[in-house]
Amino acid sequence: MNKRIENIKVILEDKKAVDVEVFDLSSKEYLVDYVVIATTLNPKHASALLDYLKIDLKPQGEEFLRVDEDENWTVIDLGDIFIHLMSEKYRDKYNIEEFLESFAKVKS
Repeated sequence: MNKRIENIKVILEDKKAVDVEVFDLSSKEYLVDYVVIATTLNPKHASALLDYLKIDLKPQGEEFLRVDEDENWTVIDLGDIFIHLMSEKYRDKYNIEEFLESFAKVKS
């Protein structure tokens, strides 16, 4: 797996994010090469995870192009990687894993 992705996954898992999943879309015609999805425990946990990612990744040269943050869903755009930090309720409701899996199968 890509070292950058592995690093993101380790940070999230070490800081108690739940059900961290990585989708490799590099061979698909999608907006980014990778999508990382993790469930947060509460809004403060989501904010703390974002801070941990910034603290650990910025010194390694990662550029946070855009961050959209609210209490249920934070989207982090690293250019070729999207990171979704979602409350359990929103993760169940929007089920973007299913979308990404179906997207990967649709290409002909």
